[in-house]
Amino acid sequence: DTYWCTADIGWVTGHSYIVYGPLANGATSVMYEGSPDYPDRDRFWAVVAKYGVTILYTAPTAIRTFMRWGESYPQKHDMSSLRLLGSVGEPINPEAWIWYYENIGGSRCPVVDTWWQTETGSILIAPLPGITILKPGSATKAFPGIDAEILDEQGNSVGPGGGGYLTIKGPWPSMLRTIYGDHDRFVEQYWSRYPNIYFTADGAKLDEDGDFWLLGRVDDVINVSGHRIGTMEVESALVDNSKVAEAACIGKAHEIKGQAIVAFVTLKDSVAISDDVIVELKAHVANKIGAMARPDDIIFAAELPKTRSGKIMRRLLRDVAEGRALGDTTTLADPAVVDSLKEQYGDEE
Repeated sequence: DTYWCTADIGWVTGHSYIVYGPLANGATSVMYEGSPDYPDRDRFWAVVAKYGVTILYTAPTAIRTFMRWGESYPQKHDMSSLRLLGSVGEPINPEAWIWYYENIGGSRCPVVDTWWQTETGSILIAPLPGITILKPGSATKAFPGIDAEILDEQGNSVGPGGGGYLTIKGPWPSMLRTIYGDHDRFVEQYWSRYPNIYFTADGAKLDEDGDFWLLGRVDDVINVSGHRIGTMEVESALVDNSKVAEAACIGKAHEIKGQAIVAFVTLKDSVAISDDVIVELKAHVANKIGAMARPDDIIFAAELPKTRSGKIMRRLLRDVAEGRALGDTTTLADPAVVDSLKEQYGDEE
């Protein structure tokens, strides 16, 4: 095998799945530093073809960017060496999963959607290729020996069909041990919500087959008139529309509803911005999820603010929508993106 994880080496995915894991196992690895669109937007696929990559591990944010650029770029290259695809960093929406499976994996490579955190040190929930039945958008089952469970506010297990907070009820080999210099915060952050149970701060639901569907961080849940709506659900509904390449949703204060949904949307390169598209997208979300999930505002953005590891920084989008001073931006890949959004959002208010 020739294995390539595209993460930034300074992030935990780079630590565990570029350095420690592959090197400890003697894996033949590709290491790449640079942009996926230089010298052209087929850079990743050229690397796969040139080095005969068999296992590719990348992020949903990157996949949605590739979707926006179109199928012509991967089609330029022979990627028949690939046998396995991985996804990491945030929940992958089903539309991106299917695009990845069809256009990068040639409809023959299993997609392993992995759930884990910096704190867990390694993957804890993911399908086992060839054993687990794959579901676009689901991380499926916990690894053998990992006691993952979804609990409600009171600490009761929700069971199949239920949603709540993802927890880990027993120890695992690569688990966190403290927060450097602040052990009290470690206890408060991870172990105080439910006694002797690790609190992930991620929302999740369990389907009728007992498979896990990750909904994102607990603080990414929006409360609209008493309805708890996951940003992931609204974003996935938006990306389901053929005109949308990428979307990020946040809640902003609303005097009647408590919170209103604001959607920042990047359209595909071939689609022109218009009021008709805004109307269409709001209706699309309402049809997919329900009227209470219809965004109050849709802001078109050429780019969304992301960390250098490719995660969308919703915290900064909330600052923009609420008109607040921006919080910490040290991990922001391109600060000009936020400046542009602030200017644009101010014009539209």
